[in-house]
Amino acid sequence: MKDKRSISKRKNDHIELTFQSQMNNSIPDQRFYYEPLLGKPESVDLSVKFADYDFGAPIWVSSMTGGTELAGRINKNLAKIVNKFNLGLGLGSCRQLLDSDEFLNDFKIRKYIGERPFFANLGIAQIEQLIISGQIGKIDDLIKKLDADGLIIHINPIQEFIQPEGDKIFVKPLDTIKRLIDKTEFKIVVKEVGQGMGIKSLKELMLLPLTAIEFGAYGGTNFTKLELLRKDNNNFEQNSSLVNIGHNAEEMVDFIEMIKPELNNKISCNNFIISGGIKNYLDGYYLIERLNSPSLYGMASGFLKPAMEGYEKLEKYVSEHLEGLKIAKTYLKIKK
Repeated sequence: MKDKRSISKRKNDHIELTFQSQMNNSIPDQRFYYEPLLGKPESVDLSVKFADYDFGAPIWVSSMTGGTELAGRINKNLAKIVNKFNLGLGLGSCRQLLDSDEFLNDFKIRKYIGERPFFANLGIAQIEQLIISGQIGKIDDLIKKLDADGLIIHINPIQEFIQPEGDKIFVKPLDTIKRLIDKTEFKIVVKEVGQGMGIKSLKELMLLPLTAIEFGAYGGTNFTKLELLRKDNNNFEQNSSLVNIGHNAEEMVDFIEMIKPELNNKISCNNFIISGGIKNYLDGYYLIERLNSPSLYGMASGFLKPAMEGYEKLEKYVSEHLEGLKIAKTYLKIKK
């Protein structure tokens, strides 16, 4: 029996908050049918199989950062959470580790993440330069140094163009990816960095023997905008329109569903990490239910704030997120 004082307080709260809780003419979320009679959250199993890994929930902690004391603590907290809840993680750019071990401890998280999958991360421009200069072995060394499961390649030509210190890209990124695949044996994930990919690029990637394709779709952190906002960038007026270029995650899901019947048995990669603009478990649930392929949803900024505040805050955030995902899977059906 609940405490009478607790019940009384709750009822008083209801009375006081009633007028603040009016929805007026707002439109309900049009993505779902709400079916409150048809299940119980306690029986929901969130576990999934993805790219030969068993996940406790369909969640990927998308690439963040390194190279500062704060970033090292963030990566450690994220790694411990990924281990606790059986998730997966992509590191931020590891470029600075190619020639120096100064910031190695920021990224060296195997002892915290246990056997869970995590991937190193390099940009397409750096990989192009390493291939051209005959230093591709540095990538193997990086993965071994970190004891990582493989490499994320981030594709960011517009960011590189906008960035004051950006690298020139001289080789078509698709050709660089193919050359890396031919010369190495480690697992590879390819992603964009906040503007997504169109149908032709996705089609080409799906033909390659990749571990997964990550969206990095339009709608989340936009690194082109980030570069334009930097104090030493004087090209805001001329290049600001590039911020609005890209494809959101829902559009990319539609692209993939269009591509699959066309490629049919030619598909080599049918694993997807849906990231970019996913703010909560409803966004993630909706997109992985719409995509009829093995998929996770990836979040970065959602994990970042509690990870900065400390492990306990992050653990609470992820626990509540997973409980919310169970509610969604129980009572919400996708409108297709």
